[in-house]
Amino acid sequence: MAKVVIAEEAGACYGVERALRMVQEAVEKNEKVCTLGPLIHNPRVVDGLASRGVRVVSTPEEAAGSALVLRTHGVTPDEERRAREVCSKVIDATCPFVKKVHQAVERLAKDGYQVVIVGEAGHPEVVGTLAHAPQATVIASAKEAERLPHAHRMGVVVQTTQSIAVLRECVGALLARCDELHVVNTICEATSGHQGACAKLARQADVMVVIGGRNSANTTHLAEIARKLCPSTHHIEGADELSGPWFSGAKLIGVTAGASTPAAQINDVAAAIRAMVGEQA
Repeated sequence: MAKVVIAEEAGACYGVERALRMVQEAVEKNEKVCTLGPLIHNPRVVDGLASRGVRVVSTPEEAAGSALVLRTHGVTPDEERRAREVCSKVIDATCPFVKKVHQAVERLAKDGYQVVIVGEAGHPEVVGTLAHAPQATVIASAKEAERLPHAHRMGVVVQTTQSIAVLRECVGALLARCDELHVVNTICEATSGHQGACAKLARQADVMVVIGGRNSANTTHLAEIARKLCPSTHHIEGADELSGPWFSGAKLIGVTAGASTPAAQINDVAAAIRAMVGEQA
């Protein structure tokens, strides 16, 4: 009989829980609520909010007259300004760790550093961060770092959901591209903790199940980490995607989840796996 183990650190982080609580409070006050972009990168949670009347909009103007929630990934200063001009209320659910990245790039730019953001170009968090230091450069790999022109002073920040391995590789490559390198490690504590716990469990597991949105950067990184250590790794968004044959012959099944995955979603998946393999919770 297989044993199902949930990683020591997994699931919704402080920033996500805080954002969901803010939306819940607004809905309970019977306010007309919109979010500027998906609140979090978890389609099932976003669908659940939609069923309660929370509408996703692309611009502040689409939410004119409504309460507008600024997503956890943050928005640009221009978007926030426009929101405060046209919306009845602005609820800032930007993750506090993301705000620290904004502050870091502003400080580095002010101090004369050529700012480099290690992250995924086009990701909402990176777009918002870039707006706080428009002259910054975004790189996603050491290969991209190696193509940068030489600079006297470089200042580096990193998308909060990036892996520490990617940051290390990029920093190693950037050392050869400048005379002075100032690195501000802005990977959030939850991301680091999730990744460490994931790796620890994946080393022992016969099968790993990673739960979270396929559009979630931190969940995708968890799946990458798990797959390197446990080839039989499956990234799913919900229990309905599980397949019994995945667990054939497995003695230990590991379960982890991204920072946008509520505990209820994790428990549903773990319970479904236990039912499939015959383990009692």
